[in-house]
Parts: sequence; structure tokens; C-alpha cells
Amino acid sequence: MATPLAELTTLRLGGPADRVEVAASTDELVRLVAAADAAGEPVLLVGGGSNLVVGDAGWPGLVIRVASDTVTRTDVDGGQLLTVAAGVPWDELVAATVADGLAGLETMSGIPGLTGATPVQNVGAYGSEVADVLTGLRVYDRRTGKVECWSPQQCRFGFRTSAFKHTDRYVVLEVTLRLARSARSGPVRYLELARRLGIEPGSTAPLAEVRETVLQLRRSKGMVLDPADHDSWSVGSFFVNPLLDEVPAAADGCPRWQADGRTKLSAAWLIEQAGFPRGWGLDRGRGTVSVSTKHTLALTNRGGATTAELLDLAAEIRAGVEARFDIRLGPEAHLRNCAF
Repeated sequence: MATPLAELTTLRLGGPADRVEVAASTDELVRLVAAADAAGEPVLLVGGGSNLVVGDAGWPGLVIRVASDTVTRTDVDGGQLLTVAAGVPWDELVAATVADGLAGLETMSGIPGLTGATPVQNVGAYGSEVADVLTGLRVYDRRTGKVECWSPQQCRFGFRTSAFKHTDRYVVLEVTLRLARSARSGPVRYLELARRLGIEPGSTAPLAEVRETVLQLRRSKGMVLDPADHDSWSVGSFFVNPLLDEVPAAADGCPRWQADGRTKLSAAWLIEQAGFPRGWGLDRGRGTVSVSTKHTLALTNRGGATTAELLDLAAEIRAGVEARFDIRLGPEAHLRNCAF
């Protein structure tokens, strides 16, 4: 019997898969991908399903659930190197490092999904990103059939992007992270987090306190998974904050930051100012999909939705922002067998 991909994604959307296999180890992951490639069978890798939008037609091939779960620790001067298999749940890893007095991941608490997905879009939150602590990866190259060790430079990390972002050529097998031995966080630069912690931006705080505060912030925005909360039936931020060389005059009031030598604008502000506030869609006869009632960047399944309905909403928002500000938003989520 075909497995509905709605059961494997946090959006709870997606049609059936032709075939599903579980890769319980790194070697098994490589074997399954290589065999499917040799047979010409389309492959879709699924971890936590927290950044994945699959079409209503499902997936016409093999779905591999990544479940490799080893963590190897090596003591180094001032901290530890952690080599983490792709299938390790990210927030479980963050919780373990905080409990063990290792600093570097605490502001990325509460992010759903698996560790192997974090380099793909250079996952980050509250002023930190994976590229800050990543020292290397093991990658399977589907074109050459070889397993390779990559340096951070090869990954071409940028704001929510990497060499892996727009290609299926590579499969991340393991990541190696260097964390500092410390009871306190790194400098907290994100103003909202610093304010919640009661510290000046750039100051530090106890690891456990930072983690709990980040979790509280994410819960308030519907960004911590909760089956009872439809605001968390999402992929988190559906749209990425746009990076521009020149900001249109219409967006002069938009909050902005410098990133990668360009100007990053708040997509949430653009969306709201274009006429799509929190909860938009609930009172417009849609019923099944809406902007989250807690966070403007999240598009949510209110129950009984289809992927087509969600993407219609995304297209309407994108068109509205473009008409108002001459800025075209792009998806942060991975779209498979669907488009808008």
C-alpha cells in the first residue's frame, strides 16, 4: 500500500509515494540512493519533513527516510568535535550539547528536522547559523558515485543557502561541528533574544537559559511542533528574507540587516504591509489554509488542506508583495513535484 507523504511532513500535506525505505545507517543510505540511481528511479530524501512541500500527486519513485543516528565525540583544545550522522534529530543534538556544557548551538534550539538537512540551507536562528560551527562534512556525490570529505569552503555557505540548496546531486551523510566548552553562550547579538534574556546585545548568558528563552520565543510564533496547534502545521518560514543589492524606495521603512555584502529585508514586514496579516485567509472563505495567527512568514494547514491550496495562497502573497514593493519573494521551503 502506498504511503501518503502527508504522514511524513510537518505540513501534513503530500500525496502517496511509490515506495518507502528506511536508511538506518550511513552505509545503507548510500546503498539505497546508489541502487535507485542505477535503476533510474527518482529519489526523495525525507528526514523530519519540516522544510518539505510535496505535491498532491505524491512522489513517483523511492522515498528514503533518513534514520542514521550515530554521534562521535572527540575532545579538542577548549571543546569537542562532534561528528553527527544525517539522521540525528537536530533539537535532540542541541539539547544534549547544552546539557553537556558545549556552546555553539543553543540559539538554534527548537528547529525541527534532522542534522543532515542543516547545511543545505545553512540553518540558523537568532544570530547564529550552522556555518559558524561546522568544520567538515561527508557527502555522497550521486554523479560520481563517491563519498567525499568536504571543507566548509566547498559548501559555499551564504544566508540560508549553500552548494547543496538547488541541486539533488549531493547527499549529506555526516557533519562535524566544533563546539566550545563553556557554561555560557556566545555573544547574543539578536536584539529580541537579548531583550528577553535581560542582557545587552553582545553579552553572554547561561546556556540553559538561552535555550529555554529561544524555545519560548519559537513557541510564541508557532515554530515549535505541536500536533494540537495548527499554527505549527507548517514548514516554519515559507519565504526567505530577500537579499538585495538595491532596496526599492517603496520598501524604505522595512527592517533590514547587512548579510553577505547585500541588504537583507524582513519578508514578514513586506508580507504584512502588502495586506497579508497574521491569520489572513481564515476569514476569506479559505478555511483549510492561512497565514499563521502567530507569525506572518508561516503558511499553515488548518486541517483538510491540499498542497495546491497552500501554493495558491503562497502565489497570492508573492504577487501582492511584488505589486506593492517590486520585490519577488522566493520560497525557503523545498518544493518537490509541485510549484507556484
